[in-house]
Amino acid sequence: MYRKIGLKMATNYSPNFNLPKRLKKRIKFIIIHYTGMKKESEAIQRLQEPKSKVSSHYLIRKNGDMVRLVPDLYEAWHAGVSSWKHFKSINKNSIGIEITNPGHQYGYRNFSSKQIFSLKKLLNFLIKKYRIKKNCILGHSDISPGRKKDPGEKFPWEMLAKNKLGQWHNLDQKKIKKFRKKNILTNIEQKIFLKNLHKIGYNDVKGFKFGKNIKCLTTAFQRHFRQSLVNGKIDKECLLISKKLL
Repeated sequence: MYRKIGLKMATNYSPNFNLPKRLKKRIKFIIIHYTGMKKESEAIQRLQEPKSKVSSHYLIRKNGDMVRLVPDLYEAWHAGVSSWKHFKSINKNSIGIEITNPGHQYGYRNFSSKQIFSLKKLLNFLIKKYRIKKNCILGHSDISPGRKKDPGEKFPWEMLAKNKLGQWHNLDQKKIKKFRKKNILTNIEQKIFLKNLHKIGYNDVKGFKFGKNIKCLTTAFQRHFRQSLVNGKIDKECLLISKKLL
């Protein structure tokens, strides 16, 4: 199956998934992660270790080769406490893809061209198979703001969107960059921005009512849609981008 789409796929199953099989139509999202560990081998081992209680459906190695850990129709344990729009506990409705990268804790770096090449092929395959919408390809930080940072601001969301593999705002970034110096000071503008985030899909940080933990929500939004400056501050540029995404 995977050879037909040009993917080199090893099978190395993890025991960390839920029974029974889910219906194909329940799969609505693809969630992108980075491994966030020093060594690739340690990351794979952790995803297969029963005590870790974590897994994903796929892992993309540094060289672009792929490992299949959990069959698509089983619920892997990759999202944790999470939500998007009216969906809660995103594991139930998603496929998780881990990409080898040490992450912010161990020397965050750009994803390799080989990794992204394989990811694009896998995304195309999954989107067609499960009829997943482009605005339902998300990062872990999108569905768990304040708790997770991956895949982070170095992940090529814009490039993937140009290949119809994700969502982007398509605004001229050189032109709107000047607006980032203008912080939003009025309550009305701030409320508009937070309402826009809610319409896009962002939900409450656990333990907070929506909008109370503004910095966490804004940071998660910036990691995906305003990657050149991630500071957790609401400015005019963020407001413009949020409007464009609706």
